[in-house]
Parts: sequence; structure tokens; C-alpha cells
Amino acid sequence: MSFNHVSVLLKECIEGLDIKPNGTYVDGTLGGGGHSFHILQRLENGRLIGIDQDTDALNAATARLKIFEEKFIPVHSNFSNLAQVLNDLEIKKIDGLLLDLGVSSFQLDEAERGFCYMNDGKLDMRMNQSDTFTAYDIVNQYSERKLTEIISEYGEENWANRIAKFVVAARTEKPIETTFELVDIIKNAIPAAARKDGPHPAKRTFQAIRIEVNNELRIIEQTIEDAVKVLNKGGRIAIITFHSLEDRIVKNAYKKLAQGCTCPPEFPICVCGGKPKVKIISKKPILPKDEEVELNPRARSAKLRVAEKK
Repeated sequence: MSFNHVSVLLKECIEGLDIKPNGTYVDGTLGGGGHSFHILQRLENGRLIGIDQDTDALNAATARLKIFEEKFIPVHSNFSNLAQVLNDLEIKKIDGLLLDLGVSSFQLDEAERGFCYMNDGKLDMRMNQSDTFTAYDIVNQYSERKLTEIISEYGEENWANRIAKFVVAARTEKPIETTFELVDIIKNAIPAAARKDGPHPAKRTFQAIRIEVNNELRIIEQTIEDAVKVLNKGGRIAIITFHSLEDRIVKNAYKKLAQGCTCPPEFPICVCGGKPKVKIISKKPILPKDEEVELNPRARSAKLRVAEKK
């Protein structure tokens, strides 16, 4: 089994992190190790902690990065546990954090992982395979109301209510067990005219279920705040997002940390004493160039935002 994943916005990430040869860095979404490889190449006496909750990814990246020996420390965890990971390693400060919030090509392409509506497999979608909660549980146990909420909010799907209704109706006959079974239900729920244009009809619903399974959105802002606490002055956070929900959270979290004073506008002077904690390096998101998108179509929706500790 090979873990193939094309690193998105690679050059832009490396530039954004402004790597110090003797610095300490964290790749919170190690994946295939592509970004980490290039970070490690730039380190002399520095070190990189690579975190991933997917054991397949962690094992593949550890093998790939073995040449860097003691510079690289692999950790099986979720990036939301950043503070605990650093505490366990007795590391007080870091110089940079990279997060690539996308699903890896490997995860999408492996049918048995159940991430992709284009491959038939069990309804799984767990990034951390030691977790017990799966897409099957959501599809077969969530109420119609809760299904509607997550498909609407996390998938931004206009037909969320109808899809939820069809899912609940279908599972009264038998449990919904595979990705293709769910795809067929979604196709039946969305009127033919609405399926003619736009992305695959199941794309938004699958995104929503994946986000719910892995608790993806709720952990982003807290991780950014935790990272700022442990960053050295001048240290940077670089985060790649792949849909508007993630990007909005990152943008607003950076803005909040860069704001400092939280006093109402009508106050003549600041009484809260708040100081900006970061400087936003990328005022607008950094997007992949046309050449990258042509070589790797999955990079099309990627956006990179970078902030620096003040």
C-alpha cells in the first residue's frame, strides 16, 4: 500500500513559514510528509514534530522521512492536542505550525475508507481509525432534523431537508451501509434538473458527514489560539483550507487575534488593555497558480492564510 499525496501550495507554505534553520516546527497534518520533507530540508539543528491521526499516513511519512533521523519526531494524535503533544515532548516553544486541512488523496482513493462518493466502500470516513464513531452511525442513527442541520451547515446543501428525509425513509427498509447506497439515495432526493449543473450531487453531503465524523470545524479556532500561546515571537502559522467554512474560521480567528483592543468603538480610550497577538501576513488568501491546478485539480479550492506572532 502506497500513500500518495500531492502537497498543495508547497512553495507558498514554505515561504509563508519563513523557516529558521535552528527552529522548531510542527506539521499538524503530516499526511504523506510532502510539506514536512521540504521543511526538514531547510533545518540544520532544528526539528520538526509531525502529527497525524491517521496511522497509515503516519507510518508512510515516518518511513519517507527516516533520512532526517533525529530532526523528525512523529506523533500519532490530532492537531487539536497540540498543547499536550508539546508538553509530552517537553517542548515549550515552537517557531511555526502548518495545517493542511484537506483530505489526502490516499484517503479519497482508498474505497474502504469510505470518504469518496466515486468509490464504493463501507460508510466510514474516520481519519483516526481507532475512533469508533463512523459515517454509518450518522447516516443510520441521526434524526431527520439533525441530518438536515449538518448537511445544510457543513455541506451548504440547498436540498438538505429533502436528502435527510430520503435517508430516513431508506433506512427504515434496511441499514444504509455503503457509499454507493448513500449516493443513490442522494441522487433520488435531488431533482434531476438540479443535478444537471454544478458538482457531483453527493459532494456536499459527503463533505458534511465527513466534517461531523471527524469534528473538523470545532477544533480549528482553539488550535490557532493554542498555537499562538506557544509560538516564539516572529513564529508563524500557515493554514491551508479547502472550503469556505474552514476558510471563514481561520480568517476570523486571525482577525480576532490581530485586533487587540476589544472596547466598543464609542469608547474614547482603550480600557481593556488588549494588545494584538499576531500580525496577518496574507491580507488576502494565497491561491494556487493555474499551473498547479492543471497538474493537481484537487488544489483548485485551496486557500492559504499566514499569521505571525507579535
